[in-house]
Amino acid sequence: MNFTQKIRLGRTGLYSGRLGISSSYGAPAEAFEEAFEHGCNYFTWGTFILGRSKEMKKAVHNIVHKGQRDNLIIAIYSYSHSGLLTEIAIHKGLKKLGIDYADVMILGYYPRQPSRRIIDGALNLKEKGLIHHLALSGHNRKLFPELQKEGIVDIFHVRYNAVNRGAENDIFPYLQKENRPGIISFTATRWGQLLKQKKMPPGLQAPSAADCYRYVLSNPSVDVCMVGTRNIDMMRENLAVLEQGPMSEEELIRMRKIGDYIYKA
Repeated sequence: MNFTQKIRLGRTGLYSGRLGISSSYGAPAEAFEEAFEHGCNYFTWGTFILGRSKEMKKAVHNIVHKGQRDNLIIAIYSYSHSGLLTEIAIHKGLKKLGIDYADVMILGYYPRQPSRRIIDGALNLKEKGLIHHLALSGHNRKLFPELQKEGIVDIFHVRYNAVNRGAENDIFPYLQKENRPGIISFTATRWGQLLKQKKMPPGLQAPSAADCYRYVLSNPSVDVCMVGTRNIDMMRENLAVLEQGPMSEEELIRMRKIGDYIYKA
């Protein structure tokens, strides 16, 4: 078993590669296109300048020009709490990327339930055909089971890594339903802390970024793990995860031991 097969993102009907690709870390267009060729088709695009990579824009243009738009999942972030500003940002994002719609709009980092105004604005964008699915990103684990009850948000972006494993108790058990949302994990390296040797327990070697991604994808509740890369060599190292597949129980125990040590530090 490996991670080379695409997976259905819950009730969306979208099929995504197991590694999601962020636009924010400076990788060249060639790296994004190579990831797409390996089946990694979930691309996130920010509404802030730092999240708008010219190189990802170039890659999207190239992929679309080759007639592959239907195989690409474009997820555009929105951090605005204004329906009007959100729609303006979506229009700008679509224009820059040269596409007619976003497959997903992500409500970025919500600590609590979005207001009715925000939800109605998002549904209005769906009615206009500017977005097809709604996602939400946040750190408040208790929020996601509540959102699941409403059935409006189609994809959850949740924090999950070897240090922060609370989703195993507070989120994942509540989403084991046929009509469940898609689950995207972010901060697999815990903002790089899992990669630092000085933070390791005595006698243990720091894991690689690839180890962190494998750890996350070894949990059957996670559909996609987001990765951030700065160059094509790093992208290729990450893509190698797809062939390796899930961790063994021994590897998982090691990662949890490291995670517990960092969490208690």
